[in-house]
Amino acid sequence: MTHAEIELSKTIPHHVAIIMDGNGRWAKRRNLPRIAGHKAGVATLRNIVKVCATKKIEALTVYAFSSENWKRPGSEVSRLLELFMTSLKKEVDALHKNNIRLRFIGDLKVFPANLQTQIAKATKKTERNTGLQFTVAINYGGRWDITSAFKRLAVEIETGKITVDEINEALITSTVSLSDVPEPDLFIRTGGEMRISNYLLWQIAYTELYFTDCLWPDFNMEEFNAALTWYAGRERRFGRTSEQLKQARHA
Repeated sequence: MTHAEIELSKTIPHHVAIIMDGNGRWAKRRNLPRIAGHKAGVATLRNIVKVCATKKIEALTVYAFSSENWKRPGSEVSRLLELFMTSLKKEVDALHKNNIRLRFIGDLKVFPANLQTQIAKATKKTERNTGLQFTVAINYGGRWDITSAFKRLAVEIETGKITVDEINEALITSTVSLSDVPEPDLFIRTGGEMRISNYLLWQIAYTELYFTDCLWPDFNMEEFNAALTWYAGRERRFGRTSEQLKQARHA
């Protein structure tokens, strides 16, 4: 390993969260149907999952289908769900073979029964795997996540399991999605847009935000390493001063 690679390996994030944006525009620039861009995006995701596993990144969470994506044309939504089904069937064996745990967050009950069944099978098959924790956010929204958590806490208050005074940040964190993995260290959004788009609103309070113009199907190893290098150069203070961080390192 080169000196740069060694230094980068010391600052690899535990958890990377990605918004995979730009599939449709990628296809449009090539005079292809939008679904072609989404298919190309699946290939990119396959490569990024492999890279994360190789680099010993603990968790990867990707935004595959937001709760707002239902507003897209019905034909595109149908093709997206078909692609999701076929990709899930095709990829789960390889994920399992490589000790990757696959799971899903979001309101899954709105999907067709056959897709829900396939999701359940994939989740069950990989649930004991101890490598990369790969989470797909589908029909997910950060506000939905927080609202759902508060509903569960309200039920616990009504049933006397907890009191209002017991609700704090730690309890809410344990109730929202992804409570069993580290909060994202690095957020990546491709496609040139610079917004969070209702993604992991509670979880990314202290996450480093990286935006790139690169369209998702073109997000290769070089682009990912650029994001990791940028992250390695960030000083994560969590409210403290630089001087406090230096003192803590030498304590």
